[in-house]
Amino acid sequence: MPPPIKLSIVFLNFNRIEETRYTVERLKKLCDHRIDVEIIAVDNGSTDGTAEFLQQQEFLTSILLKENTGIAGYNQGFEQAQGEFILVLDDDSCPADFETIDRAMDTLDQKPDIGIIACRIVTPDGENQWSWHLPVSQSFSPSPFFIGCGFVIRGSLFKQIGWYPGRFFLYQNEIDVSFQTRLQGYSIYYDPHCKIIHRGTPNQRPGWRRIYYPTRNTIWLLRRYYPQPEASYMIFSRILIGFVRALTFKELPNYFKALRDAFKIPVEKCLLPAELRKDFAP
Repeated sequence: MPPPIKLSIVFLNFNRIEETRYTVERLKKLCDHRIDVEIIAVDNGSTDGTAEFLQQQEFLTSILLKENTGIAGYNQGFEQAQGEFILVLDDDSCPADFETIDRAMDTLDQKPDIGIIACRIVTPDGENQWSWHLPVSQSFSPSPFFIGCGFVIRGSLFKQIGWYPGRFFLYQNEIDVSFQTRLQGYSIYYDPHCKIIHRGTPNQRPGWRRIYYPTRNTIWLLRRYYPQPEASYMIFSRILIGFVRALTFKELPNYFKALRDAFKIPVEKCLLPAELRKDFAP
């Protein structure tokens, strides 16, 4: 009898077949000797041959969606994941080596209070792709958030959270999962020794998406997780930031549409306690 699946690797693909090819080849090489690992590739309605390519890869499970559902596509893969842990990737990211992932899983095995390992994201040249989501210090340390193109999470925790918030479509989904992880009593740790290579090639996201979704989704998050008057102050700040970005991208109509939807659509309150709000303050 084969051993139970220890790790499920789930990555989402959309109209970047060359990036998908590279990631698939890299994962096949890394996981060739692992019978405790499964690979799940979700295609978000690609029209460039990505779906057909994935379907031909017998060593992985391909889930082919008829249309682009945004991050909700990931959830289709998460639902089928059998692993105790889930490694989440983009179609243009992959582990530097498997020792990186074994290290993350060992940490989760040894420290039951940790729910997520946030990996260090590097370029193909080895330079850090730092983000405000992660600590500045390059040491194993608590982290408020993680970067979505490379993190390891307990499968049971992710399921309990309800996976990614599908209605977000794009952007800020990591923030929601981070909030929920802490509310469930787990911590998030950044491990700079767990390296994910992110090729970071230009994608098809037009300027309007970079205005609409971050503005709308951030306001949804603030409305849901923060009490008054703190929520109003933070929302006002986000409105100003969004306005400046909308001017930069010349996307004012989509910015105002984002504001309309951010307040029109109801959100279910799930307030963060004061001690957690302090942790997320940076």
